[in-house]
Amino acid sequence: MSADFESSKDALAYGTALLRGDRIRLVQAEETHLQQLAQWWQSPEWATLQQDVVRPQPVSQTVEQFRAWSKNDGPGSAGFAIIAEDELVGHITLWGITPRERIGTLAIIIGPDHVGQGYGPEATNLMIDYGFLELGLNKIELQVWAFNDRAIRAYERSGFVREGVRRAATFHDGRFHDQVLMGMLAQEFFARRG
Repeated sequence: MSADFESSKDALAYGTALLRGDRIRLVQAEETHLQQLAQWWQSPEWATLQQDVVRPQPVSQTVEQFRAWSKNDGPGSAGFAIIAEDELVGHITLWGITPRERIGTLAIIIGPDHVGQGYGPEATNLMIDYGFLELGLNKIELQVWAFNDRAIRAYERSGFVREGVRRAATFHDGRFHDQVLMGMLAQEFFARRG
């Protein structure tokens, strides 16, 4: 995907490929998606990977949270449902985008039945492209619990580097756990692309 348009055909090809991978598409989250996303977010096994505290919340509250993450009505965030073969498999967002520093924070959830099928890395790579090529970000960052080694390896394969650790940042199963801070600069992204 190149941003050097020599014709309207080039621009159309860019627009077509921007939110579409080999097996997935990033689309505006629909009302029917929000309920499923909320159920995944609230399941205790996935809450451990996503949240500071495992605690049931009203589903309506979690639906509103995903609705807000998916609005795409301003420059501060961009959130999409992840669709594979016309089925919802997850959600991805860049949030907290700062206009001056041009930094966005990546967050992703993949449904339990879809983990390990490569949808997460493919969606992450599409969102990285979107952040740097379309939103003009200078940096994309994320936080991940140190015990989520599968996610850390996937983020590293996508080009993120470890920037630091928030020690004892969460408490699960009777003990404290660290949070790994990762990031990717625009210059690193463009260097990887060649």
